Amino acid sequence: MFYYPLQIALAPILLYQGKQVRKTALKLPEAAGARQGRCGEGEPLKVLIIGDSAAAGVGVDCQSEALSGQLAQALSHQFDVHWQLRAQSGFTTYDCMRAIEVTDCVVDVVVVSLGVNDVLRLPNVNVWMKHQSAFISVLRQTYQPQQIILTQVPPMGHFPLLPHPLRFFLGYKAKLFNLALSKWVQQQNDCSLLDISGELTQAHMAKDGFHPGPKIYQRWGRVVAQEIIQNRLS
Repeated sequence: MFYYPLQIALAPILLYQGKQVRKTALKLPEAAGARQGRCGEGEPLKVLIIGDSAAAGVGVDCQSEALSGQLAQALSHQFDVHWQLRAQSGFTTYDCMRAIEVTDCVVDVVVVSLGVNDVLRLPNVNVWMKHQSAFISVLRQTYQPQQIILTQVPPMGHFPLLPHPLRFFLGYKAKLFNLALSKWVQQQNDCSLLDISGELTQAHMAKDGFHPGPKIYQRWGRVVAQEIIQNRLS
């Protein structure tokens, strides 16, 4: 495979570009607002959103615009939604797993947003899948969900913030991570993997060129809600 030899050859350039991006990137805060709530009428539904900066709503001002608010709103037409958000900027899958606390809080659905920081920090896809498998096991033991919804690593090869060739390599690596995760999810009865890209473009991203903007969060919330509704009706 050409990817790894070329990555080694260009390592000094990629490392330099990575340092420059971290140094100059616009730092956006996590979305403000409540991280738990209740809305809607109908069958009770407990939802946990867990993950990284995208789960935390970086790129929009408030949680009502972020994944948590958009998902709760989309589900509220059919369910009495009890939702909570546990997310932090910079979290990898391993970080998120370590942050999970022993609890008697059983939920119906867990929605996961992880992967970008893993692509940035992990050496290869094998380590990624070990962390993913362990993380899902901890989710099952801790929250006993009926359904776990994962979102594909976004197309990092299209992130405006990233210069080439760094953008190409991270984009390709994200594709490898998604391919491995997709194969693993197919063997899990309680997991699904969503691709939310659809007709979204670079123009829909936040002003930092790295995080979701309002339109991405809107679509993300609708797609996840549809997955939950279909699962509950089947």
